[in-house]
Amino acid sequence: MTGIMYSVAGFVLAIAILVIVHEFGHYWVARLLGVKVLRFSVGFGKVLWSRRAGPDGTEYAIAAVPLGGYVKMLDETEGEVPPGELHRAFNRQPLPKRAAIVAAGPMFNFLFAFLAYWFVLVLGVPGIVPVVGRVVPGSPAAKAGFRVGDVMLRIDGKRVLSWDQPRLMLLQEALQHDTVRIKVRNPQGQIRVRRLSFRGVSARDISSGRFERTIGLYGYLPKIQPVIGAVIKNGPAARAGLRPGDRVVAVQGQPIHTWQELVHDISAMPNRTLHLQVDRDGKTLMIIVTPKSVHVRNRLIGRIDAMVRFPHIPNSLRTTVRLGPIAALGGAWENTWAMSALTVEMLYKMVLLRVSPKNISGPITIAQYAGYSVQLGLASFLTFLAVVSVSLGVLNLMPVPVLDGGHLLFYFIEALKGGPVSERIVGWGQRVGILLLLGLMVLAFYNDFVRILQ
Repeated sequence: MTGIMYSVAGFVLAIAILVIVHEFGHYWVARLLGVKVLRFSVGFGKVLWSRRAGPDGTEYAIAAVPLGGYVKMLDETEGEVPPGELHRAFNRQPLPKRAAIVAAGPMFNFLFAFLAYWFVLVLGVPGIVPVVGRVVPGSPAAKAGFRVGDVMLRIDGKRVLSWDQPRLMLLQEALQHDTVRIKVRNPQGQIRVRRLSFRGVSARDISSGRFERTIGLYGYLPKIQPVIGAVIKNGPAARAGLRPGDRVVAVQGQPIHTWQELVHDISAMPNRTLHLQVDRDGKTLMIIVTPKSVHVRNRLIGRIDAMVRFPHIPNSLRTTVRLGPIAALGGAWENTWAMSALTVEMLYKMVLLRVSPKNISGPITIAQYAGYSVQLGLASFLTFLAVVSVSLGVLNLMPVPVLDGGHLLFYFIEALKGGPVSERIVGWGQRVGILLLLGLMVLAFYNDFVRILQ
């Protein structure tokens, strides 16, 4: 199966699972509180499959556009309701019941994330021992006294088991500009406390992929050899005759020893002929390749469309984070809360323009990550689902009309004024909400296409 097929399959599966979880929250609480459910739809638009079941003859449907779903309840604002069923109409329910039904969708997203994290922790997550591999001179990490070989043990008292954990913990603290106490074991076996300060660090600098670069702290990464792992069909490398397994030993007669050196030399030579000395199965070959030119961050660089062969990680640096069923409950709660708080913090900083909106991802990027996680196995896919589920839960609770949070905002106003918000205000609010969502979708798609072009 190709990468594109994995991405499409992973995306469709992920969206289907998360939509069912979200809408089931609305459905289950509505049924629990005595509201009649007319339709439970996964997807929008033309109905591809449907079936009626249950005492109320609820229609369960799959529609053509798999980018959401909805639960349609008996409601006088959407059609005539028989007098004998008025007590089961959504709009006739007291305010607490309506609020509970609306809030149930996002709450089920958080509950799903919690269960996914719990299952992954019980199943076991492969990772890398949290050992420092590189410290950038003059960076916040260097000022804190970090040294290559330090093994992180605890961050503000919380135990660190793999390198994946510090990034999330430190990103939260960085957004709040706090100083973090990190207990480490240095290469001599001594326990030390490093105090990492984020004062003066911009939120823009710590968002997305610039986090490690900003704090100057990188995990262990073995030396990456200049060995070709794969070549893209019809790219410059493929046309020149490079093959997976080829080791590049020199560029323009100058010896190279790492993949980074190879990338540096190729990037500096867009549209210029390069002579590569290659070792293939013990034989020395001369390969002539012309890197194509690509614009990246307003700079023209060269690329040959070849990918690296990733190095083997020693068993001594591999670890598996696995907890018992009871201990995993605490870990799942911490992960769900941390991801929720981080998502809220990032959105808040974006509104204040302190974090770049480039961090917003659209369906294309989500599909790519879905494809990667599917290929890596069940634990990775469940972790991906948990992260996206938390994001959906937070997004749906935003006080924007047409979202669940917008409905809850109107209910809050209704509770304050002692009566429902006028239909005119609700209508205008929904128009504004739709415009905001359309703008967000356009921005997300724009970011996706920019990432692809880069």
